Amino acid sequence: MALTQMQIIQSLGEAMAWFEREINWGVPPTELRHLCGRIGELYVALITNGQMATAVNQKGYDVVSADGQRISVKTTAMMGNTGHFSINSNTLEFVDRVIFLRINTEEMQIETLLDVSKDKIQDIAQVIDGKRTFSLGQIVTKPSTQKIKTIKEVSYQDYTLRELETGSIELELDGEKLNPVKPILLRFANELNLSTLNSNGNLLNTRQLGSQIIRHLQSLAATNAQN
Repeated sequence: MALTQMQIIQSLGEAMAWFEREINWGVPPTELRHLCGRIGELYVALITNGQMATAVNQKGYDVVSADGQRISVKTTAMMGNTGHFSINSNTLEFVDRVIFLRINTEEMQIETLLDVSKDKIQDIAQVIDGKRTFSLGQIVTKPSTQKIKTIKEVSYQDYTLRELETGSIELELDGEKLNPVKPILLRFANELNLSTLNSNGNLLNTRQLGSQIIRHLQSLAATNAQN
């Protein structure tokens, strides 16, 4: 049965929480490949308003977008420019589009590294042992053009804070997106007298901290509007 968009959002949030918990327990991201893959597929299903492939081990693709594109999703949690992605040349004929993602384990955010058509993949990939291979350094610097829905937006001082549909937090100053955002969010929390720790005494991640600050600023704005 196909998942609704709300179920995809809930599943993505739960998978990200599970991933973060494992990381905090000291499990290396390289040992969480299956979970990384699931997070990537849910994320792409969300941003394309699509659905997960219906068959187990669907040949070639993982997600079908709302407009019928068959998308192969490749997800890594490796930071830096080392490592690589591989695509099986024998199943590329079943794919229309390939999206490369990275789970930023420092910010706990999902980054789109590259989103290209099958034809573009054939032009830029190396073929090694029957697989089309890309080094992470080859694509990590390419900017994402994917637009993700903003569900909350507030202003603080000269900054604009946004919470995206995926749960990611964006911070903008004078029209320029800032990265990393966590050090600035920690400063905001201190200025607003907000706790930066969760119930277990651990430091909040970027998503949790940003969401808390946005809710607090919205509450302040609502109170000021009533007075």
